[in-house]
Amino acid sequence: MAFEIPDDLNPNLLGLAWMLGRWEGSGKGTWPGVGEFDYGQQVDVTHNGADYLHYLSQTFEVDDAGKAVRPLSMETGFWRASGDGELDLVLAHPEGYAEIWYGKSDGAKIELTTDAVMRTKGAEPVTGGQRLYGNVEGDLLWTWDRATTEVPLQAFMWARLQRAAA
Repeated sequence: MAFEIPDDLNPNLLGLAWMLGRWEGSGKGTWPGVGEFDYGQQVDVTHNGADYLHYLSQTFEVDDAGKAVRPLSMETGFWRASGDGELDLVLAHPEGYAEIWYGKSDGAKIELTTDAVMRTKGAEPVTGGQRLYGNVEGDLLWTWDRATTEVPLQAFMWARLQRAAA
């Protein structure tokens, strides 16, 4: 599917421009006490001409045919880039925590590490993580390693998403 960089995209975001649009696909995950699981995912990345991208990721439990049957989780936030490959990501989760991530992008590959996690009373006990996003053969591949107060950093979720029709 063809992709064009919007004329009004902030120049600092050019290295992230490939992420713009809707992405859909499936992924896998694993977590102690939960075991292995499959999920569907939709990611929307948009811009309004300002110096950030808006990000919304939704995951779904899927049936044997891969059709979404119920929501699992979502996260939303903002990607900000300085234009020299440095970037940050601010994310909020409905499970009661928010994260600040810092990292680098070389255009096709983005590496992020958690700088801070803020939690509400009773929130998931997330303490940090690492993420990797990549443009591989036109698809969005991503991984999320996560740590909590009970579990040291380990693989949590990963997926391969395809660009959806606009």
